[in-house]
Amino acid sequence: MRAITGLWRWRHNPLRRGTDLAEAWLCLAALLLVLVAGPVLGWLVGGVAQDALQRSVREQRESRHEVTATVVRELGRFPLDTDPETTAGRDLRSRVTADWTGPDGTAQHGTVLAALRSPHPGDHFTLWTDRHGRMAARPLDSATATTHAVLAGVGAALLTAGVVEAGRRLALWRMVRRRYARWDRAWDRAGPDWGRTGTGS
Repeated sequence: MRAITGLWRWRHNPLRRGTDLAEAWLCLAALLLVLVAGPVLGWLVGGVAQDALQRSVREQRESRHEVTATVVRELGRFPLDTDPETTAGRDLRSRVTADWTGPDGTAQHGTVLAALRSPHPGDHFTLWTDRHGRMAARPLDSATATTHAVLAGVGAALLTAGVVEAGRRLALWRMVRRRYARWDRAWDRAGPDWGRTGTGS
């Protein structure tokens, strides 16, 4: 708004300098870039991120499988959840030795984190594996992928606005420096006693 009022104010003002009008046009151009280029760039980045993340979701769903494991023995509590996609990140998980069968039919044995409060030998729980039965992270779900794509788009729009504003401030700073340099040259040409000419001093 300041850019628009600045342009309007300087339209027919007899005291208007070229730099004043240039500053107002610079502010208006920066405003238009923030309002138009920022959202467009954010939309494009969000769309590209959405396509890539949804493709990753499909690939992970094809390559990862949920299998049922059986507790052999409990090894103790584990206070942190290593899976960032779960909603109960602060729940205690139990570290257990377990047996499971991979999607390809191979028998597997290992130490895993089980979502069981007090596991006992023979208890069942689910875990994610690759197609060969090796443990894998939980696959990314579509809603989380969309959230990440939206955040990427918003981040791109905000980054664009920040870059445009930084460019505007840099250009304005250079314009002001040039103006001060011109004033210094004009002052040097006028001489040190320009205000006392003809006073006889």
